[in-house]
Amino acid sequence: MIADSTANDVLQPPPRKARRSAIDMLNSACFCLSLDRRALAHALDLELGQPGLAEMVRQRCPFLFAALPVFVATPHLHRMAQVMEAVESVVALPAYREQVLGAAPDIARRGTCGPLGVFFGYDFHLSEGHLGLIEINTNAGGAMLNAVLARAQHACCAAVDSMVPTLASVTAFEQQIVAMFRHEWALARKTARASATTQPLASIAIVDVAPQDQYLYPELLLFQQLFERHGLRTVIADPAALEWRDGMLWHGDLVIDLVYNRLTDFYLEQPGSAALREAYLQRAVVLTPHPQAHALYADKRLLALFSDAARLHALGVPHATQQILLEHVPHTEVVDAGDAQRLWDARRSLFFKPVAGFGSRAAYRGDKLTKRVWQDILAGDYVAQTIVAPGERMIDDPGAAAAERATKAMKYDLRAYAYNGAVQWVAARIYQGQTTNFRTPGGGFAPVYSSADASGRSVQACTGTAGADDAAHASHVFLLDDSSGVHAVPHALYVALARGEARLDAMAGQTLRLAIWYVKLKGDAPDIVVNETYSLVGFDAQGRIDPAHATVAAQEHATTPENAAWPTAAERAQIRELLFADARAPDAVPTAPETGIAEPHCSHMSAGSAGSTCR
Repeated sequence: MIADSTANDVLQPPPRKARRSAIDMLNSACFCLSLDRRALAHALDLELGQPGLAEMVRQRCPFLFAALPVFVATPHLHRMAQVMEAVESVVALPAYREQVLGAAPDIARRGTCGPLGVFFGYDFHLSEGHLGLIEINTNAGGAMLNAVLARAQHACCAAVDSMVPTLASVTAFEQQIVAMFRHEWALARKTARASATTQPLASIAIVDVAPQDQYLYPELLLFQQLFERHGLRTVIADPAALEWRDGMLWHGDLVIDLVYNRLTDFYLEQPGSAALREAYLQRAVVLTPHPQAHALYADKRLLALFSDAARLHALGVPHATQQILLEHVPHTEVVDAGDAQRLWDARRSLFFKPVAGFGSRAAYRGDKLTKRVWQDILAGDYVAQTIVAPGERMIDDPGAAAAERATKAMKYDLRAYAYNGAVQWVAARIYQGQTTNFRTPGGGFAPVYSSADASGRSVQACTGTAGADDAAHASHVFLLDDSSGVHAVPHALYVALARGEARLDAMAGQTLRLAIWYVKLKGDAPDIVVNETYSLVGFDAQGRIDPAHATVAAQEHATTPENAAWPTAAERAQIRELLFADARAPDAVPTAPETGIAEPHCSHMSAGSAGSTCR
């Protein structure tokens, strides 16, 4: 799973107070390509799309799909769902709706019941265990692209095999997408004439400005194919191509029942949106997502409310909900010219976003600001948000010569697609620069592979499959050095090192101690230590493990100082702390059928055992 390249930083962690988890190690040391580009092209051209779509993606947006996955501990996915639930509970409060809609455009106050809005996108940053909700979108793109991406995943080693989304989970997600649009139609019909409630959804218009010029136009084609496979006539149109006549919305000779709204004209204020606006106001078409959804969720000024304890308290938000929001929504405030000097002085810790912005346009890190841009921010409608660092993913450097095998650090964020407050899918976006851009070689949408808890124990663990007894046990691997203590090792990294598929240049010519604890499980958690094995691991001049340089010591004399492989009492205590931490992982809310993310287990593997070969 680990490429034949240097992984030195895995064995050189920061000070103990910032000990890196096994998940962090995988994101920094796993260079195993999970993307099967032939399967991706097949899905684009045959399974989901149409002939020529793969070539269109290659030419127009070559950095749309990342080759590597991003690893995220399941408790963080669980926490993301809790943050989303907290937002939903606040939005449901009458006092909140009255306050927010009272300040919104008139069109946002229309339709207090009916459709909910499809494809909400909750965007998070996750770094060193700190999770932050940086914004909410109500027309989040990429869901169908991630369905295609999930179909093109493969596991090249057993350590991640069960993390790869199954075809069944991807198919279920696609079916949920169609069901979601039909549900939007049904909700709208309940508020219409009683005699029309049984009329089925027949036609959809996917609407965006100059859709063929949009960067994500390939995704619009995928949606069109998906809807038509389910018997729904579908067109892709500019809003100006729609007509309002005879009390109906038309595209040519087709009456439009439902509009899948990809516009950034959130309140339908532009001249080109006139026909759609009239049809919406006359309740002659179902528009999803709609202006009210944007006003209630996606206006960036709401982040200032969600991160303000006094305002949450005044709305009657329960204390527990307040705590979730205050912990995970970075402090945000509306930029006021009266606070210009204070904000300028604090700018290096702030990110500035336009209130009505989208796609990271006109958004700036404070440490990159010029005086001219600062004046634009003060004159415009902006919010200032405390910076939450994005996650980091190491990738092979596409710009390096083939012989160099250099790596580079990329940033990533996480996007949770949601409908009616429930998680549909979770994806990552890998990028460089200030904001997500899909313009960076090696970047793009990436699948999220999940572990069972925040320490990454199930990624390190190796559960046997030979029988019932073996299935209730797991092996946990640790490296010990005299200067930095005990380091939990992802099982995939251990296997790659043992097979000679990875090297550690910084360890060239040195010797470390390897500890493998075989434990009995109770549920998914370690219960009783069955066996401890220790060995000296020598590294040759190239930083590879030297199989001839290994001595093994059993647990019976673990405290005997004569054997150099055995740990000290303090080191054994550190291992026990890592294994038997009090904070157990909560059950994950998003299940595999909902998200395509499965909890990992791996078959027992040791040096020289059979298994998939990593590149």
